[in-house]
Amino acid sequence: MEISTRTKQLKAIFSYDKKVILEDQPLEIRPYHFIQNMGVNEIEQFQQLIPTSEFCSIPDNNIQENKSFSYTIFTPKGSRKTNQAILLLHGLNERNWDKYLTWAEYLSLATGKAVILFPIAFHMNRTPGNWYNPRALMPWVARRKQEVEHLDNATFVNVALSYRLSDTPLRFYISGKESMFNLWQLFREIKTGQHPLFEKDSSINIFAYSIGAFLSQILMLANPEHLLDDSKLFLFCGGSIFSQMDGSARDIMDREAYRRVKNYFLNDFLTKNDEQRMLPVLYEEDFMEKAFKAMIRPEVMKNYRESFFERIQDRLRIVTLKKDTVMPTQGVIEALGPKCVDTILEELDFPYEYSHQNPFPTNTGATPEMLYQSFTGIFNRVANFL
Repeated sequence: MEISTRTKQLKAIFSYDKKVILEDQPLEIRPYHFIQNMGVNEIEQFQQLIPTSEFCSIPDNNIQENKSFSYTIFTPKGSRKTNQAILLLHGLNERNWDKYLTWAEYLSLATGKAVILFPIAFHMNRTPGNWYNPRALMPWVARRKQEVEHLDNATFVNVALSYRLSDTPLRFYISGKESMFNLWQLFREIKTGQHPLFEKDSSINIFAYSIGAFLSQILMLANPEHLLDDSKLFLFCGGSIFSQMDGSARDIMDREAYRRVKNYFLNDFLTKNDEQRMLPVLYEEDFMEKAFKAMIRPEVMKNYRESFFERIQDRLRIVTLKKDTVMPTQGVIEALGPKCVDTILEELDFPYEYSHQNPFPTNTGATPEMLYQSFTGIFNRVANFL
């Protein structure tokens, strides 16, 4: 398989609206619709705290695309019901599933399981269309560069997220919490037999990349209703403690936005001062917030976090890349602690130029054979574990 060619083929047929049958593989891609109903009052309370920004005058709690949306599942052809799922979680500031289509296809073929492509809040198809329209965004890029002196990595790709998080860094947490409620709802639908594709008590394992890995670690720590008691988790280019991450990039968020986000969560968010926290007192220190806080700094809730990863070490594997500066290996070591790191973590390096955002690039001189070898090296590990 030539990755770039296969990506183009899958991208051309991918649809949120209709079932797609792959002619050359025993798979089909089915769309499903999700309407969030779990935690809606709490999410609404949080989102009402956030002032609207000039970039988007619609309040977060009125963005309908984020509340009701389609997601897709790669599944063996003709399957009426299945009892095994892999949830695939994507990275920060992603607008389409293009690069993940070959990942999902390979995992579904290699495991025979259904692979769920589920979008994080305010990502993929959960935003207004003008958030990723280059023509609409270029004036905002120019304005951003005027507002922030010496800003050299503002782009039309990162300007929407940069504005939203610069204005209110707390959005990072609130959107994460909304995503947690959504995944809780999805897990419950599957486990109770309410989902049309899955039998009751189906197994659900998780493959997560980048910020999706961070979200999945918090989800495992929180473990709502014990729904993840048996779930396995494989992280790729993720797993770092928050303090070691670096989200400043032309395709993630600009330098000023990340400075504000990092400063807020490493300092103000962890204080007991309710005025600074901006969070409803009713929800202070709930089990989701506790799990999130445990992943911010290595010294915060160290025993809680490290003992948890030690307990689940047989259900967790992490592969990092040596040249990854966004989610560095050192950050994963600090998250896991010393007792289980050797069991869980493996650092790899590819024989070509790559980045966190693009581990299998087609434009850096790597041959298709090299890329495919690296690709299968990763995804065979994932398939064998999940």
